[in-house]
Amino acid sequence: MAPSTASPNRHESCERKFEQIIGSSPALEAVLEKVERVAPTGATVLIEGETGTGKELIARAVHLLSQRCAGPFVTVNCAAIPNELLESELFGHERGAFTGATAQRIGRFELASGGTLFLDEVGDIPSALQPKLLRVLQEREFERLGSGSTRSVDVRIVAATNRNLAELVAQRQFREDLYYRLHVFPILVPALRERREDIPLLVRHYVAKYSASMRRFITTIAPKAMDALTAYHWPGNIRELQNVVERAVIMCLGDTLTIDETWLLRETPPSGTVGRGLGRLDEAGERRMIESALTDSRGRVFGPRGAAVKLGVPRSTLESRIRSLSINKHQFKVT
Repeated sequence: MAPSTASPNRHESCERKFEQIIGSSPALEAVLEKVERVAPTGATVLIEGETGTGKELIARAVHLLSQRCAGPFVTVNCAAIPNELLESELFGHERGAFTGATAQRIGRFELASGGTLFLDEVGDIPSALQPKLLRVLQEREFERLGSGSTRSVDVRIVAATNRNLAELVAQRQFREDLYYRLHVFPILVPALRERREDIPLLVRHYVAKYSASMRRFITTIAPKAMDALTAYHWPGNIRELQNVVERAVIMCLGDTLTIDETWLLRETPPSGTVGRGLGRLDEAGERRMIESALTDSRGRVFGPRGAAVKLGVPRSTLESRIRSLSINKHQFKVT
């Protein structure tokens, strides 16, 4: 493991100011310094990085170090909400605005007034909704669905994406003017393999967390286990590490944590996934890669022989991309 260049005092300070952001590597320190600079300004922030790198924790840090820290921090995952419901989720609606709108609903922008709105997976916002998002970013005003009244809102926008928005702009899938409105202050969160010095800290943190919750008394991590965890490439980043450690704590029978190395993917995922992520390929390349993995896995998305494992991405990410690309995964099943 490469030694950290950060001083102990700096690391302790980061832990206090940045809550659950664990690490003292130079790569992470550079990110946290950017957070400290931009947080008090009120500028729009775009957090970029692969799935599972902790982009929401960085967004929360921006909020907590800002002058809006006493206000709400409201999150919305733009990829997890169906396109036909996303506008109502963001801006709200009046009773009777559409079939099923039996009561007035307050949208996330209004809920975040006086605080910060975190738009996760902003690259998945549909084209039809992008002009309305641009308007609220520029003018700080919007209308609820079914209402002719313009409402003003005082909210800071922090957005995140694991996709290459510049490429989406070039492909005319994302508005150029919206891109520049979001790209005021970009922060790139490094992949876990780019900050290996932090892996032992993260492992110890999650071992302590899960040991306490499961009432286990684990005092030691086997050196072989720590070496394997540090050497692994972590395509799913911190989220994958967290899952592996939780499983290891469940399986641990004594006071020394060991790792079954078969849990770790020893094969390098297909070219273009590690270091780039599916969302950083063009749409045609992404579709070909997903369909090839589904063919090999006979339509299985998850499980030890599923497409998610073959691609080296979390199941939730792959399911989201399958929906976005309108891929029929059932056609690959072999009966």
